[in-house]
Amino acid sequence: MPGPRLGDTVLMPNNSKPPRSAGVPAAVAKVLPIKAAAPISLHQRILTDIEQRILSGKWPPGHRIPSEHELTDEYQCSRMTVNKVLTQLARASMIERRRKAGSFVMRSQSRSAVLEIQDIRTEVMALGLAYRYDIVESKKRRSQRADIEMLGLDEPGAVLELRTLHYAGLRPFCLEHRLINLSTVPGAAGESFAEEAPGAWLVRHVPWTSAEHRIRAGAADAETGPVLKVRRGTPCLMVERRTWTGGKPVTFVRLTYPGEGHELVARFSPTTELSGSGGAV
Repeated sequence: MPGPRLGDTVLMPNNSKPPRSAGVPAAVAKVLPIKAAAPISLHQRILTDIEQRILSGKWPPGHRIPSEHELTDEYQCSRMTVNKVLTQLARASMIERRRKAGSFVMRSQSRSAVLEIQDIRTEVMALGLAYRYDIVESKKRRSQRADIEMLGLDEPGAVLELRTLHYAGLRPFCLEHRLINLSTVPGAAGESFAEEAPGAWLVRHVPWTSAEHRIRAGAADAETGPVLKVRRGTPCLMVERRTWTGGKPVTFVRLTYPGEGHELVARFSPTTELSGSGGAV
């Protein structure tokens, strides 16, 4: 026979004593009512819903979110409640509110220094997003004519070709195509790069003495577009870099970023000739 439930009235004879819970003094052996959790406010519910849609990637950067009127109808609430939610999201830099145009998911921009070798993980973490990477392709082979030109080799040799996709949160951040000169870095041949991305591994294991940057605009093609999850023809920023150690070629890398999400920054001073001339460049 089932025992009494919370809220039931239990009848006992006058000469009986209340049942005693094991290990609990009789003075406190009583059932206490369980307080229900406080209901979530409508403001918090709308805020959480919109945040989850943005952070999950359902509403990607640049996506126009529903208008105040549409959200008011969806949640059956006042326009003031919706306005407060959107204001809070704008202050948190999650959305951008444009007058007469509506509200849009903010396009986060990463910055990197032109004359420095920047770690992609550091770039992503600076945006406040989770970082991860996948090795899309890893192939050891004999260098071809294009490889010799990109690496600046004096003669053919063994190279390691890698394609790595870096993520910022749930979205692709950068596609890395890299060639490593195995005559200079033989240890890379047996490396899986499962624990550390190729660029970070090279910086830690091979002290470079000189580097060359080449920066240009490009468009996502039939190969890079699907990987970066952008349409074919989308403007992209491409950073190509070669590094040497003691005059020996180490690596060539091409980093392809969706153009709207990345910018390059450099600070420099005028040369003696320019500063003496007082001219503007």
